[in-house]
Amino acid sequence: MKAKRFFLPLFFAALILPAVIFIASCTFRNSDTLTLWTDRPEFAVYAQYFNSAQDRFRVEVRFFHSPAQRLIQHDDHPDIVIASWLNSASARPYFRRLDSVFRRDGLDRSSFYPRLLDLGNFDGRQFLLPVSYNIPAIVFARGSSQNSSSSFTIEMQEIKERGRVFNNVNGGVYDRMGFSPSSNDEFLFTAATLFGASFREAAPIAWESWALEQSIAWIQNWTIEANTSIHAEEDFAYKYFFDPPDRLVNSGRILFTYMDSARFFTLPEERRANLDFRWLAAGERIPTDELTVFFGIHRRTRALRAAEAFAQWFFTLETQELLLQQSKQKRLSDTSFGIAGGFSAMQTVTERVFPLFYPDLLGRMPPESFLSPPHTLPQNWEDLKERVIIPYLRDRIRHSNREDVRPLERRISDWERITRS
Repeated sequence: MKAKRFFLPLFFAALILPAVIFIASCTFRNSDTLTLWTDRPEFAVYAQYFNSAQDRFRVEVRFFHSPAQRLIQHDDHPDIVIASWLNSASARPYFRRLDSVFRRDGLDRSSFYPRLLDLGNFDGRQFLLPVSYNIPAIVFARGSSQNSSSSFTIEMQEIKERGRVFNNVNGGVYDRMGFSPSSNDEFLFTAATLFGASFREAAPIAWESWALEQSIAWIQNWTIEANTSIHAEEDFAYKYFFDPPDRLVNSGRILFTYMDSARFFTLPEERRANLDFRWLAAGERIPTDELTVFFGIHRRTRALRAAEAFAQWFFTLETQELLLQQSKQKRLSDTSFGIAGGFSAMQTVTERVFPLFYPDLLGRMPPESFLSPPHTLPQNWEDLKERVIIPYLRDRIRHSNREDVRPLERRISDWERITRS
């Protein structure tokens, strides 16, 4: 009998304990307050709209320069992350599958740009949703577009030829220069991208060397054929680039300047009024920037239902139209473009709604097939690009002999050693 009395409590405990753990787990995951980590200040405002749109769930926002790095380096975790670099190999294991947000009456996959949606799909499973992106633009004065070969894109050869014709030399020096490739680091990088350099995550990074060298040689020839020399470009920039490039365009000092879509559409209205643009392309390919913003639900979320509710609210045409409308009314669009600083990754929103708030986009949005997203990049890509890739491109375009420049591979090795120490 004693053995039975001892056995029965254990038997019932074995039955009850899993149920208790299950209930506790459900309770743990069903908090009505969720924490959102982001590197996009706009989500502080978006959270306010979500909190006022319903009375069940509440989202609290915490801002970090790099949420992806914080996930890796700290033990604390949020419920939702909305930021760049989340699809890197080191960051994506922190997220749960998003099948639940695509269930019946949920989000529609066809609402998103397919290639951007694929960036968050791993082994056939969706872990991240794209939020926003930007594309490169070449900006010039209104009225000078009559010679453009396309109504919405421009290629580097055309920039080079029209820039060369625009140039003017006075007293042996340039007092007008159509476009100087060396004056903009981001342009140099975009040129490499258009040539197929294909920077991508590896250990820590890989690229196509032949394509990178082709882009450098092309820029060097452009400088010589159109602007005489790199020294002539640097002298011109030293004399005149104390003014913002868009003002130099408006004044007629330069013909073209480079900036991305977010920068162009947040220029002050009086400075943008006399400007026009084309998207920088190579054939039918326009690169999207590396700062694509993603949405992910942390695999250890304490507020799964609230996180799913936020996704169902945010990723709708109606909500994003409301956010654009409120942004314009409250003049937030003066400092932040579109949705979370870029075009919406929801194709229906960008194509139907954006032109209502940005009339210059009417008839200017490229077809989905033109958009060329980057490869997956490491979560510390910004630092790598700023400290290694861009300085290498600057040095290479100034030296015709590759042997005179410290190799990119060695620079990356040195950067890795410094960052690990």
